[in-house]
Amino acid sequence: MALIVQKFGGSSVRDRERIFNVARIVAQTHNAGNDVVVVVSAQGDTTDDLIAKAAEITHNPSAREMDMLLATGEQISIALLAMALNEIGCHATSLTGWQAGFHTDRAYTKARIKRMDVERIASELERNRIVVVAGFQGINKLDDITTLGRGGSDTSAVAIAAALHADRCQIFTDVEGVYTADPRKVRNARKLPEITFDEMLELASLGAQVLNNRSVELAKKYNVELEVLSSLNPVPGTVVKEVAKDMEGMLIKGVAKDTDVAVISILNVPDEPGMSFKIFGMLAQKKVNVDIILQSTGRDGKKDVIFTCSQGDAPIALRALRESEKFSQVTCSNDYAKVSIVGAGMQSHSGVAASMFEALANSNINIHMISTSEIKISCIIDREEADRAVSAIHDSLFH
Repeated sequence: MALIVQKFGGSSVRDRERIFNVARIVAQTHNAGNDVVVVVSAQGDTTDDLIAKAAEITHNPSAREMDMLLATGEQISIALLAMALNEIGCHATSLTGWQAGFHTDRAYTKARIKRMDVERIASELERNRIVVVAGFQGINKLDDITTLGRGGSDTSAVAIAAALHADRCQIFTDVEGVYTADPRKVRNARKLPEITFDEMLELASLGAQVLNNRSVELAKKYNVELEVLSSLNPVPGTVVKEVAKDMEGMLIKGVAKDTDVAVISILNVPDEPGMSFKIFGMLAQKKVNVDIILQSTGRDGKKDVIFTCSQGDAPIALRALRESEKFSQVTCSNDYAKVSIVGAGMQSHSGVAASMFEALANSNINIHMISTSEIKISCIIDREEADRAVSAIHDSLFH
């Protein structure tokens, strides 16, 4: 008998038909003799609808109250799924994040899990019950409800799997696994049977929306083997693990795009020691996650510093920089996107970057910034060119 954690996203539980479909998948796993913990997200567009409701009241809601509001979405899902499971003859109990033992820090709307207390889950499993847990949420030391940020339900599922030493953590989505590009937009995208944690982490961080990057970090840290598969089509998915078999000649595992990009330019910065620390130390204090950094060569005692961050972090970064007396010329633009290629194979093969740049050049797409690491290359381009760029790069590298 195995212990299996299964996570279902919002589209998988968006209506009655989908909820009963999930219930049947869970029941089948349980009836095969397995202990099952199910983690679910809020139904369909519930989270967006709740954000819109808050906006009807105020343009500047407190982060604490937003967490109180948004946590209700998952509570609806767990209750309905538990009812559906009981309706088809399975004994199920729903638990909120705090009932399930998620203890977080105090960073409202993007809290991090500090510790797990899974006694309640374990006691329900001992009674041969299916445990349905609300993803995305926890409680801090003030007993306030917190949420883990977008995609937090993936992180919830992996955290439970790690704490319970589960045999497998299955992430059910509306696609059949991890593809070399978004199969809904790139016609010849291929499904990968396996991918490494490092490659998946890069893809998740770079805009591939199959898995949340924090969940992959956690899975890698605790060596929780993940399986990404479809809740609508019962076919083998993609296994994410420490070491994956390389498909013959496959240097690149994926092409991803991210349109949640803000480019912030700080012009005429004094060209003196310590300025970069002052800029990025200040941003770190405000918990702004900076991605790509570009610094011009100093001239006449001045230099320009350009960096990217998420559009959500951009107003915080702008406010901090403009409040500082040292930086008078600060601009921000959301008219950009990031396209990236990922693959461990590029470490030992030359010419991969050239192939990517050639594909963009042949499509007359201009590159504004470039960032590289051992297993990825990212380019900042005009936002309106993002989909065309992904297709061009994919056609070039996966012909």
